[in-house]
Amino acid sequence: MRIPLDYYRILGLPIQATPEQLQVAYRDRTLQLPRREYSEVAIASRKELLDEAYAVLSDPEQRSTYDQSFLEKTYNPESSPSLPLESIVSGIVPGAETTATEAIDPNNPSLDISKEQFVGALLILQELGEYELVLQLGQPYLHSRDSISLDKGHLGDPQLVRPDIFLTLALACLELGREQWQLGRYENAALSLETGQELLLSEGLFPTVRGEIQADLYKLRPYRILELLALPDENIAERRKGLQLLQDMLQERQGIDGNGDDQSGLSIDDFLRFIQQLRGYLTAAQQQTLFEAEARRPSAVATYLAVYALIARGFAQRQPALIARAKQMLMRLGRRQDVHLEQAVCALLLGQTEEASHALELSHEYEPLAFIREQSQGAPDLLPGLCLYGERWLQNSVFPHFRDLAEQTASLKDYFADEQVQAYLEQLPESTPTANNEWSVTAQKKAYTTTGASAGRSNGHSRDREPAVVGSYSSRERDRAAQTASLAGGSDRASVSGVSTLPASQRVASGTSRVAEPTTQAINSSGDSSVNTAVKSAPPGRSTKVRSEAEASRVRPASGVSTPSAEPGHLDQSPPGHLQRLPERRKAAKNRRSILLVIAGVVGIGLIGWLLIAWIQKIQQSFSAPALEGEQPMVELAQPPIPIPESDSQLIAPGGPLTQDTAQQVIQTWLSTKSQVFGPDYQIDRLNQILVDPVLSVWRRRAQTNQQRNIYAQYNHQVKVTSVQTNPANSDQAKLEAAVKEEARFYQNGEINQALSYDENLRVQYELVRQDGQWFIKDMAVR
Repeated sequence: MRIPLDYYRILGLPIQATPEQLQVAYRDRTLQLPRREYSEVAIASRKELLDEAYAVLSDPEQRSTYDQSFLEKTYNPESSPSLPLESIVSGIVPGAETTATEAIDPNNPSLDISKEQFVGALLILQELGEYELVLQLGQPYLHSRDSISLDKGHLGDPQLVRPDIFLTLALACLELGREQWQLGRYENAALSLETGQELLLSEGLFPTVRGEIQADLYKLRPYRILELLALPDENIAERRKGLQLLQDMLQERQGIDGNGDDQSGLSIDDFLRFIQQLRGYLTAAQQQTLFEAEARRPSAVATYLAVYALIARGFAQRQPALIARAKQMLMRLGRRQDVHLEQAVCALLLGQTEEASHALELSHEYEPLAFIREQSQGAPDLLPGLCLYGERWLQNSVFPHFRDLAEQTASLKDYFADEQVQAYLEQLPESTPTANNEWSVTAQKKAYTTTGASAGRSNGHSRDREPAVVGSYSSRERDRAAQTASLAGGSDRASVSGVSTLPASQRVASGTSRVAEPTTQAINSSGDSSVNTAVKSAPPGRSTKVRSEAEASRVRPASGVSTPSAEPGHLDQSPPGHLQRLPERRKAAKNRRSILLVIAGVVGIGLIGWLLIAWIQKIQQSFSAPALEGEQPMVELAQPPIPIPESDSQLIAPGGPLTQDTAQQVIQTWLSTKSQVFGPDYQIDRLNQILVDPVLSVWRRRAQTNQQRNIYAQYNHQVKVTSVQTNPANSDQAKLEAAVKEEARFYQNGEINQALSYDENLRVQYELVRQDGQWFIKDMAVR
């Protein structure tokens, strides 16, 4: 049979290769063994092809004859298979009778091989990165007619050849999936990985390889979710599939802030950012269904997100009953956290102006309160400022996080003018005794200030009775709310752009510690990032990865914003209004306590400072440095004490076995070269200074693909070599293992691509070879 290979490609050489390069390449390819799962038959078949190629090309006469026929055809090693890739991966090969000979492109070089060498040829093509071609050539033998011939031993011992073919196809699917992952085609990557896994499962072969594929599928899942949810609304089936994958992850993690393991590699903080990313791809109704269910685990984070969805839907769709449900959920959070601004907005939208004012009295959000007071100057209460604040909060902080509301305008005037809203507000109870009203100032203040004492006792608070939505308001208050909303809606007062708006999404993205309940683990986020920041896992086995790189922005989470907490005394300095109604005696008592606390603090700081100075002096006396003896080396800042080589100079390897220090330098040189090759200047030729085939061809192809797609990366590396092993039979060959921390920020068309960016800790095994006194990397794999 004929295969689409030539002798130069088998050895990984260009046609211009010198005899010395030919000898080195043959030696390297011979010493480089395939995965241990392959049988001796496959390894021997591969070796026969290497020997045959070397025998022809090392003989000048045979090489001259071969080159003449070789050059008669167009040499195009990057030619694609003639069948669509989707058909190949999914196993839908038109007419399963296709053979290797029929798949040959007549314009490209090819070789005649024996049938027993077919497994070795597939293995070489897989090593060269020709994954699509491997699938096209190998899959026909998995179908009826060719499968029967395979079982009859036409390609060798069926018990050995059949597992080898399945293994080669599965590995081709694995590597193809990783390449597609890197290019941002996540569903295609999943299809390739699942195809490889199904091939091995159908035969019950190679559980270790199946485990590698499954690990990739788990890490790929967040990316798939974001890609599927980002599709247009008409892609109903695909979007539903994305939601199902999300539900599976939540179940395995035991909730948004749970401690389960979904094997995606995302920490709790990463997963919170991932959830924040995907919110923009979900409608308000989808978020309500999702987060209300998650809130029942219980989950404080999900409760807070459900509140947002309920308020957004209730306001946009003129369904105040949903706002009333959000108000109930805020009551649970309000017992332990400062969510009083949210409560005030809910009360306002339900026409409960007195309750809104009471909630504002409890809030410690200084900047929003300052804005509300400023916009309420000249009014008998804070209602005008709250109306303007609530309208802008809905427009700028709530609606943008919902797929169906991002372009919608928030208008309190239109909301209160709606007949459906008016009818609902009219049927709400006129008043409720203060003793039963959990919105009362006394009840909320008592619950909020005793959080520390009650947190340890209330482990089942989510099962407590949810109080009914109550309010002490009248039709006059509802009219007052509607009138004020109308005035605020047409107001042209100062902008709120400089004010920290109601911190909902910000609190979720920054850790949600302000809404954590006793049964929920508190979470602290260290900063803003994205799915693609949230999703930082990338395809294993590749140093150039996608990034976790999500989302799955794939979504952009809001950066954490912390609003300064105001002491209760700060509220006393506000302009006339509801927040000034504390008795003068209470104000005076608070002032006296504040003065005493300040004096005590100053005295305490002074005492601590005196003790600290005394302690430092004692330490200096007991640890005075001894005098130096002998002649000391001269070290100057302008000149290093030892010569430092140029950054682009080659790494000269000493003779003998590979040492730990030299191994560290080799890997650092490779990572530095990688930064230059995949950087904005695309210095691809630098790969020749540290890599040799077969890994050289793989990385050169990746770099060229990035350059064609106008993608470049900025890397930050930390590396530590953990083990070094020199080949006892040949000191010019060695293996080493290193722990590599790789942070990559990818840019496409000049803009950051969070989907490709990632930050990972990897354990990589490198195979090294020494040529002309320099160590090169010839293979690498993530373990």
